[in-house]
Order: sequence, then C-alpha cells, then structure tokens
Amino acid sequence: MTKNKSKKDIVVLNKNTFELYLDEKKIQKRVLQLANKINREFKGKEPIFICVLNGAFMFFSDLIRQITIDCEVDFLKLSSYGDSKISSGKVTLLKDLNCEVRNRNIVMVEDIVDTGLSMKYMRNLVMQQNPKSFTIATLLLKPDSIKYDIDVDYVGFKIPNKFVVGYGLDFAQKARNLRAIYQLKTNGKI
Repeated sequence: MTKNKSKKDIVVLNKNTFELYLDEKKIQKRVLQLANKINREFKGKEPIFICVLNGAFMFFSDLIRQITIDCEVDFLKLSSYGDSKISSGKVTLLKDLNCEVRNRNIVMVEDIVDTGLSMKYMRNLVMQQNPKSFTIATLLLKPDSIKYDIDVDYVGFKIPNKFVVGYGLDFAQKARNLRAIYQLKTNGKI
C-alpha cells in the first residue's frame, strides 16, 4: 500500500516538482545536535560564526540561537548559482566580512556544500587573514558532488546529488521561506 502525499509534501516551482525530503522536526532536531557539539568543542574559544548569505540564513538563525558560548557573528555573501539548478563554476563575492578574523576561531556556516567551490573560495579568503582556526558547519553535504579538497567539520545531513529547495535554499530566489527541505522529483530527467 502506498501512502498518498499531502499537498504540503509537494512544491511546484517554475514547472519543476519537488517532494518533501527533510521535514521541519527532523531539521530542528539535527540543528540542536550540531549546536550542542559546537558548544562543547568551542567552550572558552569565543568563535566568530560567519553566515554565508543568502542560503544559510535560516540554518544560521536556528543554529546561533542554540549556541550558549560567547561568540560573535558576521556575514559573507557569494554567488555561484544565479537562477540555475547547477553551479556556474564561478564564485563572485557580493559582501565581504566586517570583522577582524586574525587569530580568531572561525566557524563558517553554510547551507549546502555541493561541489565545494564556494567553500574553497571562502576558506582561501578567510585564511589570507590568518585565523587561529577555520571550521565548517553545513546543514547539507553532497559527498558525491565534491570536486575540491575541503574538510567539513559539522554536517547536518549527507544527501544524494539532487537539487533541493526550502529552509533557505532557493530556486531562482523562490522557496527560501519553506520550513522543510524538498528534493527535485526527476521523472527520468533533470
């Protein structure tokens, strides 16, 4: 017997159908687990949490509210997708950091690590300023898509190489506001 999907389990964007992949409850449970681990490992280190805009804003907001240690926050904005479902292969810096990262512990918070291109760019950008440490926290990781040598320290969920939207992740700037994450339904094509 197959379970019928409710309307809230399906999202249609620009004639593309997305099915529920991770519900809000599962996401929030994992965010709390990641925050607890970060709180333990960074106790007494006063890290700077850097949110990668726009996609990570929901994950960052939920994560930072669970952080109980002394910390600072800053924001960085990049673009590598435009309005496409695949990375353009080019990273553009749209907003740089305001804080001084020299000799500080950095926790870069990203929504998704896909090819690793954006994260490699951000790591190189921050490492030029000689931080004490550089750590990556991402909600989603696509291990089969990684093309660059990067270490991701905190991973919410490892997911297959499929396009996802919701919870900050967008398709042509739409669906960021969804509380859950939806995966593109392929039907044999992308």
